[in-house]
Amino acid sequence: MFSCCRSVPEDWGEPEEFYPIRPDCRDEVLASRFKPTPGKTLSGRRWHSSFSEEGHLDIARVLRRIQRGGVHPTIKGEAWEFLLGCYDPKSTFDERTQLRESRRSKYEELKSKCKEMDGSVGSGRVIMTPVISEDGKPIEGTPNASEEHVVLDKEVIQWKLSLHQIGLDVNRTDQALVHYENLQNQAKLWDILAVYSWVDKEIGYCQGMTDLCSPITILIENEADAFWCFEHLMRRVRGNFKSSSTSIGVRSQLTLLSSIIKTVDPQLHEHIESLDGGEYLFAFRMLMVVFRREFSFADSLYLWELIWAMEYNPLLFSSYESNTPLDAPKDGVMAKKDLMRYGKFERAYVKVGRTEQQGTLSIFLVASVLEGKNKRLLQEAKGLDDVVQILNDITATLNAKKACDEALKLHSRYLNMAKT
Repeated sequence: MFSCCRSVPEDWGEPEEFYPIRPDCRDEVLASRFKPTPGKTLSGRRWHSSFSEEGHLDIARVLRRIQRGGVHPTIKGEAWEFLLGCYDPKSTFDERTQLRESRRSKYEELKSKCKEMDGSVGSGRVIMTPVISEDGKPIEGTPNASEEHVVLDKEVIQWKLSLHQIGLDVNRTDQALVHYENLQNQAKLWDILAVYSWVDKEIGYCQGMTDLCSPITILIENEADAFWCFEHLMRRVRGNFKSSSTSIGVRSQLTLLSSIIKTVDPQLHEHIESLDGGEYLFAFRMLMVVFRREFSFADSLYLWELIWAMEYNPLLFSSYESNTPLDAPKDGVMAKKDLMRYGKFERAYVKVGRTEQQGTLSIFLVASVLEGKNKRLLQEAKGLDDVVQILNDITATLNAKKACDEALKLHSRYLNMAKT
């Protein structure tokens, strides 16, 4: 996978050639605007030539191309593993191979443990009905009901109660894609989420995770590799899923969104508040699953990699491995060559020597969408239902690259205004 010498044929076809749509669903799915473009999109040839003989990746070269035109579908999985911090660009081929094998072994251990607790894991089946009751007793008629009943601890009960919900969500995620006509592919997605639900006991499984995991399982063939890629994505967004009886996980992002609009467009913020929308809950879905519902499948992948490339920090891998926060640059001074190893969005913070990133690009993307609809919102929105309708109208009309560029401009303006 990491060889830099293999020949990669270039195919600059339409998105549907890479992510085929079922014939009976073509009229229902959103049309794709993104198309891989020679000279703009990171191609397989350019990707593989960006590795040194030992395997060091020229991440600055790769980021420039991704931020310009995304990643070619044939190498998305490989590129995403770096963008999400699964691997260090400074590592060698051998070092990554060792780490990959170690992670694969670890995943098999985790999956085996889950299989011990419920035989449906790894069976090729997708569970869509409850397997136990709230008190931990097997439900008659389920595959494992005949097994001898043992007293389960609270964590196991909680995990087993989530299995059928994962299955229900898997069964309605990206079902327009030919990929999921193969039930083994659905089972792969279910297994990964079932294992993740056990590993991350604090969060467990939440609706919306299938939308985030599905593209990864499609792009990365090996199940263990796909799991760890998803696990790294969740490190970025798991805060969105932290909820309690009094608050929702994405609340902090919504609060920052409110602050941004109040700063850059106080008239619009005042109008939204007058409609009793000051908590900005109408933006919940956009932030929760990172615009998966506002774009076609291919366009949402393009948007994600633009965001990840623009937010990229070369210290991401070491931060994850050591489980420590990203270090702030000393005195905000950095050589231009080193600065280019950061994405455009992250670079803005590095230049001012920030100690903590204030908001993600996704938040500024939502803010730029709202500001772009300023006139309509001010003139037509008489209630929150109108706000939701106006925002729904952006579906399939947004250009991912243009939206990110506008978000970057808004971010720069916000930082300048926040200083004063």
